[in-house]
Amino acid sequence: MLRFTFFDLTRLVVLVPCALFAASCSDDGGGTSDGATQSNTSAGTETGGDPATSGDVPTEATGTGGEGSGGGSGSDPTDGLGPDPVPLGTAGNYVILAKSAIANVPTSVVTGDVGLSPAAASYITGLDLTKVGTKWTSAQVVGSIYAADNDPPTPNELTTAIAEMETAYTDAAGRADPLFVDLEEGAIGGLTLAPGLYRWGSTVTIPTDVTIDGGPEAVWIFQVSGDLEMSAGKQMILAGGARADRIVWQVAGEVDLGATSHAEGTIMSQTAINLQTGASIRGRLFAQTSVDIAGAIVTAP
Repeated sequence: MLRFTFFDLTRLVVLVPCALFAASCSDDGGGTSDGATQSNTSAGTETGGDPATSGDVPTEATGTGGEGSGGGSGSDPTDGLGPDPVPLGTAGNYVILAKSAIANVPTSVVTGDVGLSPAAASYITGLDLTKVGTKWTSAQVVGSIYAADNDPPTPNELTTAIAEMETAYTDAAGRADPLFVDLEEGAIGGLTLAPGLYRWGSTVTIPTDVTIDGGPEAVWIFQVSGDLEMSAGKQMILAGGARADRIVWQVAGEVDLGATSHAEGTIMSQTAINLQTGASIRGRLFAQTSVDIAGAIVTAP
């Protein structure tokens, strides 16, 4: 005979959003959302990495679903798609976009365009720039590099892109009615995260691999009022067809991705972003101050 302890049942209930709406789910036969659950099985990355098994056991989650305001919808826990996407405007043309500086410790591989404004090209270091008309090139960048002191129309285009980057940040930060609030007090390693809007009033840490699981049309918005810190060698793993271009990390503090770690999604930091030696991301790095990378791999989604 199978036996379940109170702790076992509690752990199953509190982390499945649909469980909060069990009566309505059974009555109307509608779709459900898995919410944030522990990943107990191995899952390979979509980038062809080695399988990774999650670690920490989540214990609690709180939050509500519903329509957001002032910037699009919040989270619908029943449709499996999460909130509306965050419009990036012309900022989406760049894989790295910053305002004050971009620093690199060679050798990195950046796939996509790089932009800096209102700072000049002299604040882009470690990329060995070669000027070509209205842009710069670098052996480390598969794409073009633009700065505020390039020839027209580059300065005006960058001013627009920076403004739209800040608008996108404000949009993501203003989404209301999160699916989860302060999930695991910010320690989300080992979790599997379903589509939705998540909010933390603290720093978020990723000490073990975390899985982002949902279909190709699903959306995730992670609102972080503190810092975002990912430990060395850890991964964000996409599952179920989830796409990096539909994931947004809105971070009020600094972002630090540890050595050889791997992240997914567009990271929007109100301060600085730092990729330590060998770190990688499939997504975008948008900083309202500086972006620092070291022997990193940055690939547009």
